[in-house]
Amino acid sequence: QVQLVESGGGLVQAGGSLRLSCAASGRTFSMYAIGWLRQAPGKEREFVATISYSGGRTYYSDSVKGRFTISRDNAKNTVYLQMNNLKPEDTAVYYCAQSYKTVVVTSLKDYNYWGQGTQVTVSS
Repeated sequence: QVQLVESGGGLVQAGGSLRLSCAASGRTFSMYAIGWLRQAPGKEREFVATISYSGGRTYYSDSVKGRFTISRDNAKNTVYLQMNNLKPEDTAVYYCAQSYKTVVVTSLKDYNYWGQGTQVTVSS
């Protein structure tokens, strides 16, 4: 059984930075792609960033490209999302999720394990 626990969310002013962490249990973490996804109030959950099993490939949504960086440390079973130059429209609950695929994954339906989420609020 895979468990994912996000941390690092909080309240930040526009232009600020936050670093989210996702700690995973289980022996399969290093075998599969991991993604960060978010859900803003009143909106559907959307893809933010993804990283392949080895960390060699990453992919970002257009809305965060150039501002967010996803990385992973397989020795620590942890994935990170460094978020810089935050904007009010980045306000959302951020989820990490593990896919059953190994390469970058942008479709939410391809993630089969999800964390509980961490709130990120960006004030203007």
